[in-house]
Amino acid sequence: MTEFDYVVVGAGSAGCAVAARLSEDPGTSVLLLEAGPRDRAKEIRIPAAFSKLFKSKFDWSYQTAPQEGLGGRTVYYPRGKTLGGSSAMNAMMFLPGYPADFDGWPDGWSWDAVRPYMDRLEPGSCTVSALRDPNPMSRGFLEAAAAAEVEEAALVRVTQRNGLRCTAADVYLKPARKRPNLTVATDSQVLGIEFEGRRARGVRHVAGSARAAREVILCAGAIGSPQLLLVSGVGPAEQLRAHGVEVVHDLPGVGRNLSDHCMAIALFDAEGSKDSLYDAEKPIQLLRLLLRRRGMLTSNVGEAAAFVRTRPELTAPDLELIFAPVLYVEEGLVPPPAHGFSMASVGLQPNSRGSVSLRSADAREAPEISPGYLQDPEDLRVLVEGTKLARRIAATGKLGRWLSGERAPGPGVESDDEIEAWVRQVAQTIYHPVGTCALGSVVDSELRVNGVESLRVVDASVMPKLNRGHTHAPTTMIAERASEFVRG
Repeated sequence: MTEFDYVVVGAGSAGCAVAARLSEDPGTSVLLLEAGPRDRAKEIRIPAAFSKLFKSKFDWSYQTAPQEGLGGRTVYYPRGKTLGGSSAMNAMMFLPGYPADFDGWPDGWSWDAVRPYMDRLEPGSCTVSALRDPNPMSRGFLEAAAAAEVEEAALVRVTQRNGLRCTAADVYLKPARKRPNLTVATDSQVLGIEFEGRRARGVRHVAGSARAAREVILCAGAIGSPQLLLVSGVGPAEQLRAHGVEVVHDLPGVGRNLSDHCMAIALFDAEGSKDSLYDAEKPIQLLRLLLRRRGMLTSNVGEAAAFVRTRPELTAPDLELIFAPVLYVEEGLVPPPAHGFSMASVGLQPNSRGSVSLRSADAREAPEISPGYLQDPEDLRVLVEGTKLARRIAATGKLGRWLSGERAPGPGVESDDEIEAWVRQVAQTIYHPVGTCALGSVVDSELRVNGVESLRVVDASVMPKLNRGHTHAPTTMIAERASEFVRG
């Protein structure tokens, strides 16, 4: 048994920031526990190689429960399992969202309240840069989007440094690793929280246990944090008892309210082209990366994005189109089959909700993940409109010169009903789960777990609703703000 002031669980976008900020006080001892291995893989550093990390030792490799809205299909659900967490295997897109997103959060988390912490992320403690070597197809997408009267379209900014991936561990943890008051333990999956009454006193992990003199801070993400609460006796009492878990505190909101951005990817062939990332693994591209930090391997794949209102009365976008100068097929689990490009339609404000629940009282067994995709008809409508817009853009202006055919949905899919059926057949996650330990229902305004003591949740699970963007930036913002709550 070892004792620290703070025990932080999970070294992802939030955990790295929390551990680094708390250890700035030399009088405070911090233990950071990470279930996965060290981040020593070249695929982590090479931006375009992120899909090679899927289903590797750096991935939790989850699979959803069968989804009714997807015709009973299950969906592959990658989550990072290494130092840096999902920031070590995502597409690096820095898209924080809109002020209105945060004004819809509970009291104390309005845009005015969170903006100072969001501002820290660029260019201060987080490395955010322009794409090092954008693909000509991506620039063609911008011209075609403008011709199709899409007002908001641009190349994305990325979490990279000099053409290589920059993870949360690179930004926060590595500069802090020499501090004698910070201990980082990898290959240390946490199995549960230890309570004395309703006070969190420490955690059990695969290599032993650790005691927290002040607080246990869960940063295990929208899947891991609710699972750890549930196996430790904090959650819906009926579910806990059904799995033989002793109830510490009946907290019905734990694991509920799961929300995720769902996407459907339209695929377009570009026969005869040599511009797509189909050629990214040629030796010349590796040389360009090694010698000049340029070339196709610096691509984050989703190089450009457009934000669109599918109904004129909306005050903010409800659809994102992501352009990739490559065929992104089979959930990223297989290489591109030919030259081509992809456009993913993403519903930014889904109404559908799902859950994370126990399959077992053992934290080493994956929980049941059910995002509830496309249960709400409006969520489906947005993806249908996005698919129709993607088709128009693909055939427009400069982008049209690369187009040699439509691979998906395909020429036989024309009516809205046919597109709806196709969307249900192909829709997948864009890797943005939130909401399972939401502000208000599970944690208070300072992210303390309701009904117990000395326990906080600091990660994307506390977000009550998805932002109109991607989740790495607001997750890091939450961690920056939470660090001040803890120190206060």
